[in-house]
Formats: sequence, structure tokens, C-alpha cells
Amino acid sequence: MANFSVWDYLVFGAVLLLSALFGLYYAMTERKKTDTHFLLGGRQMTAYPVSLSLAASFMSAITVLGTPAEVYRFGARFMLFNFSYASTVFITGEIYMPVFYRLGIRSTYEYLELRFNKAARSMGSFLFIVQTMLYTGIVIYAPALALNQVTGFELWSAIVGTGIVCTFYCTVGGFKAVVWTDVFQAIIMLAGFGSIIIQTSRIQGGLSVILQHAKEGGRLNFWDFNLSPLQRHTFWTILIGGTFTWTGIYGINQSQVQRYISCKSKFHAKLSLYLNLLGLFFINIAAVFSGLSLYSVYRHCDPWKSNKVRSPDQLMPYLAIDILQNYPGLSGLFVAAAYSGTLSTVSSSITALACVTLEDVIKPHLDSPSERTLFLFSKGTCLFYGIICIGMAALASLMGSMLQVAIKLFGLIGGPFVGLFFLGILNPYANPKCDLLKGKAIEN
Repeated sequence: MANFSVWDYLVFGAVLLLSALFGLYYAMTERKKTDTHFLLGGRQMTAYPVSLSLAASFMSAITVLGTPAEVYRFGARFMLFNFSYASTVFITGEIYMPVFYRLGIRSTYEYLELRFNKAARSMGSFLFIVQTMLYTGIVIYAPALALNQVTGFELWSAIVGTGIVCTFYCTVGGFKAVVWTDVFQAIIMLAGFGSIIIQTSRIQGGLSVILQHAKEGGRLNFWDFNLSPLQRHTFWTILIGGTFTWTGIYGINQSQVQRYISCKSKFHAKLSLYLNLLGLFFINIAAVFSGLSLYSVYRHCDPWKSNKVRSPDQLMPYLAIDILQNYPGLSGLFVAAAYSGTLSTVSSSITALACVTLEDVIKPHLDSPSERTLFLFSKGTCLFYGIICIGMAALASLMGSMLQVAIKLFGLIGGPFVGLFFLGILNPYANPKCDLLKGKAIEN
């Protein structure tokens, strides 16, 4: 198995360089130096770039590496998540977004104070900050480790390099740089998937052959209406479980909410959500077809079972090196696609953490701060969290069980908060003491 070539490093470096240039461009062209412009694009964003930013930041490197491996092992049922994406976007666009946009909030948890009390807001902000820092460290470290073990790509150089670039364009360019870099990174992710699918089709004799192999291997197992919640990926667990999981991200998570409330009108905010749905469909379909391509190539010689890779997450980079090594730069393109998922997720986390910290932690302790002061605090918090996220990646390298901790943390925090926001928005009689009989109707 060949390692990375000079051309692969050049392609990867070019992606990082272009991402940094987005930050420099908006640092030089953005004239209004306020926290609103820095953290929300002046609330003048349009639906089209925001929609791709929503899709890119939602699809991390875990999608690029993990989804194809899931399809390879268990079949193309992952395609059914498009149904849960659709229901999630509908719930977000028709229930959550109109309330948040009308109130003009900046932090999602500001709603909890308006609806309930300061304690609810403080608890929500604190849990979001802890959860996001932990998850971001894993998002940086886990794919870097998988790629390092297969491609020989230098581990800590990649982690520190991507962390610095991401922190740079977030801190220098602000929200607009993050959104437009997400657009660029979404294109790179699709190009990475495309290189795998096209080359596998050429080797195997066409997409029809890949689909035939998948059918013979039982991988086209879409429909399973078993009602048991214990069975892996049935139609119902994907639709219901997926909807609640993704609603916790799209509906109330600051990283996503911050994007659609930055739009210049409610129409653009809603349009960005529904256009984003098309992006989610394309990326998910590309990931599923990449998984089927993976199965077509290795259906008779599983690299994982033969100990050529240490975990399923390493299967896709193993395939990329295997089938693209004779095409200089294409292996680097796939690795850049994986890291584009990392960059988009981390940059959205950094700006979200900065916004929540400024609105919920710093502002309440400032007495009539000037726009200049808030702007400097915005940049400072972005820089601070960028450094913290790199440090969390180092912590993740020392604690192998952190991934499971993060997944459990998302469930423990996300589920109750989805319920709390639903309660506040849909039940006008709910009050801070949960006394529904004595509660007064509140107009959201």
C-alpha cells in the first residue's frame, strides 16, 4: 500500500490555503467592525450560501469516513435517513425558526430566559459549551488518527495545521468567512466522494455492476418495518430516532440556529433550511454510493477482517489509496474531503461557542459596552475557543472512550432540551415551576 505522495500533500495544502484566504478576504473587505457583523454577518446573509453552510457543518468527517463504512458492513439502509432529514427540516422551519427569528435572538438559550428564567438559560449555555468543546476535540482527532494509520499522513501536523487554519479564518474573517468557506468545503467533500465512485465504476465496469454486487451481497436492504427498537436501523428507528436526534441539532443547537437567523429575512431563513435539505440528500447519497463502491471492491477480501486496517473508519482512506494511487493528487483530494468535513464542523462550533459566550456569559457582566469592545470580545473568544479545540483534540488522544462519552452526552443533553423547547413553544401554559394548572398562557 502506497503512502501519500508530494502531489497529495500539495492538494491537501491547497485546500487549507484557500480556506485561510477566505478569512483574509473578509478581513480586508468587511468595513463594519461590530459583533453583529462578526458573529452573524450583519444579519444580511442570503439563503444560498447559508444553505450549503448548514449542510457542510452538519456533515463532519465522521460522515465522510463513517457512513460509507456503515453501508459497507450493514447495507444501504442509511439512505433512509433522508426521510428523517426531511422531517427535521420541516419541524425546524415551521416550529423553531419562526419563533427564533421573530424574537431576534442571537443565542438559542436566550429564548429560555425569555420563556422561563435566567437559570434555564445559564444551564443551557453551560451544557452547550461543555458538550461542543468535547465533541469538537473528537471531530478533529478521530479522522486524523484514521487517516494517519492508513495513509501515513503525519498525525499531529494535520491536527495542529487544520486547527490553526480553522481558528485563523474564524478569528480574522468572522461569520461570512466561515459560511463561504463551508460552501467551498461542501464542494470538496462531494468531489472526494465523486473521485471514489467514478474510479470504482471504471475499475468494476460501471455503476450497474456495483449495484449488482450490492444486491448479491444483500446490501440493498432498504425496507425493514420491524417495530423492535432493538434492531439496527429499521425504517422506524431511522425515521423517529433520526428525526429527534437531528432536531436537537437543527432546531436548537447554536451551530445551526446561528446560520439561519443570520439571514436578511424570514423568507431567506426558511429557504436556506429547505435548500439545505437538497445538500443533505446529495451528500448522503454520495456517501451511500461510496459505501457500495467499497463493498464492490472488497466483497471477497475484507481489509478489516484481514487486519489490514484497525477499524471500519479506516476502510475509506484504505480504498482511496488503493484505487487512486496512480493518479497524483486524487488521494490527497479524498483526504482533503475528510478534513473539509472537519473544518466546516469545527468552524461552526468555534463561532457558535463565541456567540453563546459573548451573549450569555460576557454581556451580562458589561455595563453599556461599546461596539468596539463587543467586536474585540467576539474576536478574542473565537481565538480562545480555537486554541481550546486543539487542546481538546490532544485530550481525545489520551482518552479512548471519549467518543462514547460524547455520543451519550449528545443524547443526555439534546433529548431533554428538544423537549424543553417544544414545551415552551407549543404549550403556552408551561411555566418555570412546571405548574401547568396555574400557568398563564404566554404568547411566543
